[in-house]
Amino acid sequence: MIPPEGRIIGVDWGELRIGLALSDESQVLATPLETLRRREGKRFPMPRFLQLIALHTPVGLVVGLPLSLEGTEADSAIAAREMADTVTRRTGLPLELWDERMSTARALAAIREQGGSTRGRKADVDSLAAAVLLQHFLDARRNTDERADEAEGADKAEGADRADRAEEKDQTLRPER
Repeated sequence: MIPPEGRIIGVDWGELRIGLALSDESQVLATPLETLRRREGKRFPMPRFLQLIALHTPVGLVVGLPLSLEGTEADSAIAAREMADTVTRRTGLPLELWDERMSTARALAAIREQGGSTRGRKADVDSLAAAVLLQHFLDARRNTDERADEAEGADKAEGADRADRAEEKDQTLRPER
């Protein structure tokens, strides 16, 4: 599991471009970092990736898993899993795969909403897609943690209420002297 504090690098897998994003130390906000390029048929650009790992010292990695709209895995998902295995072996960092469906579409929509153009900015779109992916992961994890905390708080409150009722019952059963 990825620790709850410290930077996380998000990876948006692509055949030719791999978008990267970085979280802040408190894992609240994801920002685009860089887009790695590889030539067709060549390996993942590991040397540059390892430089970025050394520079930013993340505590974990989130790799986007490109599923189909139906949620099935095709060739790109298999390639992303293989790349994730290689990256985790080389870095030794904990890694989580995350459904990246629609991350690029959301990145494109965000650019258009801001009145920007995507023409000639494929690398920017890929790193922004990685930021969208990582932000989704961070938000989902924070929401899960908050729900767990709320449930734990409710359990403690219920336990305290039971203890209070038991004490009241115990006192009502004791005869006065």
